Amino acid sequence: MQTPNKTEIQKALASARSAFLSAGFFSLFINLLMLVPAIYMLQLYDRVLTSRSMDTLYMLTMIVVVLFITMGLLEFIRSRILIRVGNKMDIYLNENLFSAMFKRSVFEPGQSSAQPITDMTNLRQFLTGNGLFAFFDSPWIPIYIAILFVFHPYFGIFAIFSVLVLLSLAIANEYATKKLLSEASSESIQSTSFASASLKNAEVVAAMGMEPNVRDRWFQKHLSFLSKQSDASDRASVLSNISKNLRLMFQSLILGLGGWLAIQNEVTPGMMIAGSILLGRALAPLDLMIGSWKGFGTARSAYGRLNELFSKYPVKEKPMALPDPVGHLSAQGLVVVPPGAKVPSVRGVSFELKQGEMAAIVGPSGAGKSTLARAMLGVWPLMAGKVRLDGADIHAWDKEDLGRHVGYLPQDIELFNGTVSENIARFGELDAQRVVEAAKMAGVHEMILHLPQGYDTPLIGNSGLSGGQRQRIGLARALYNRPKLVVLDEPNSNLDDQGEQALAEALLALKAMGTTTLLISHRKQVLKHVDKILLLADGQLKGFGPRDEVLLALQSGQISLKNA
Repeated sequence: MQTPNKTEIQKALASARSAFLSAGFFSLFINLLMLVPAIYMLQLYDRVLTSRSMDTLYMLTMIVVVLFITMGLLEFIRSRILIRVGNKMDIYLNENLFSAMFKRSVFEPGQSSAQPITDMTNLRQFLTGNGLFAFFDSPWIPIYIAILFVFHPYFGIFAIFSVLVLLSLAIANEYATKKLLSEASSESIQSTSFASASLKNAEVVAAMGMEPNVRDRWFQKHLSFLSKQSDASDRASVLSNISKNLRLMFQSLILGLGGWLAIQNEVTPGMMIAGSILLGRALAPLDLMIGSWKGFGTARSAYGRLNELFSKYPVKEKPMALPDPVGHLSAQGLVVVPPGAKVPSVRGVSFELKQGEMAAIVGPSGAGKSTLARAMLGVWPLMAGKVRLDGADIHAWDKEDLGRHVGYLPQDIELFNGTVSENIARFGELDAQRVVEAAKMAGVHEMILHLPQGYDTPLIGNSGLSGGQRQRIGLARALYNRPKLVVLDEPNSNLDDQGEQALAEALLALKAMGTTTLLISHRKQVLKHVDKILLLADGQLKGFGPRDEVLLALQSGQISLKNA
């Protein structure tokens, strides 16, 4: 039976195993030094007070001070190790985590959330916090109990009883809060996602007076989260307070037990005091564990979500680099089911474009045009068929290598926080000459020069740009670095007459460069620039060929677009 491959987060934890072992090694000496107060008290009562030797007192005190300083240094080193482990894990995972988040956003519409970054933060904070120390110190509980047995069997029996009581509270805390904390975490994610989505549509909300309704919907989700988190916190608080009070009570009771045994001359007064100190040390990890259980539950939920994310979207090995494409594009029997859907939007589509050809994909709304465009770019997976660029499966190309040779302008233009030039250059190495060249090809150079800081104008959100301006900057981004394949989805949906003219010039420039181009548009004036037309209706190919032949066949009724 094969062992399943480890996810990235499991690999990260495995790579930190040596650091955890080092922290455990330091915990060995820290817990040994935790015996110092008990031994010091034992020697003070049973040796110093009986002998009244000041030299012994001075020497013991000096030794104890040195040992406490040593213990403090060891705890500092252990804490530093765990902090470095958390940071190392974060650095190790961040690139792959970002990639997995983007893959999920593509393949699971509606899941475009930055929650995994928050989960990584929660996990790192737990690994670097005090809560983890309880797990390092708890293996030493039997050692402390064994020493108490050496003092007197009654001490050991009482310690076992105390540990079992607090352990029962820890288990009760787990059962009382696990489900509620998990549900609260889920509700929090949904609440945050709903708020983020609402803020993206703030203009629509404000224009149509939807704010009260949206706010109420968000508030319902937020209240559900608060209710469950409060219930979990209440339960954990009760158990934590009970645990703390019981620990203090047990430490006092063992003093009483020690006093009774001392009266019976079965233990010394020093053993009585030392026994109380040792019991407190034995119970401390359990008390800390119960107190930090909420953080542990949060970290556990975060780990589960991250592990699930990496399981669904594992890191793939970088494929062998292929030669730069020239733009020969073909589709063979494509069947495409959009992410989240069950019915194919594109069925059995096959066509071929030679290098430098420009084709328009036309058809009624809902025909599957945008779905086909995403499939041709390798953004969406195929249920059947193949998309080939220069004979190679589009999914066999390394996305980073291929991306340099591809331009894409989607229907919904999103510009990123950064300068205009950075957006056009796709946030890669800024080549001013290529940025200006792309802007001129898109006919947006003059417009950019009139912005407050020209190409250095920062874009945050929409930044006051009109839909047409954003679309033209998006077109410049698609044309950057003279790509070999360009896909334009409704590139003139927001353009005025000047923008239409600029688009026409950009299409002519693409043809002059020999760039293979797929163009989706409802406007007939764009069709005069294309070489071929691909007709789609109800997800099926109704016609494909030279522009004039297809238009003639469509006008004469030889081709019928269902639902057109």
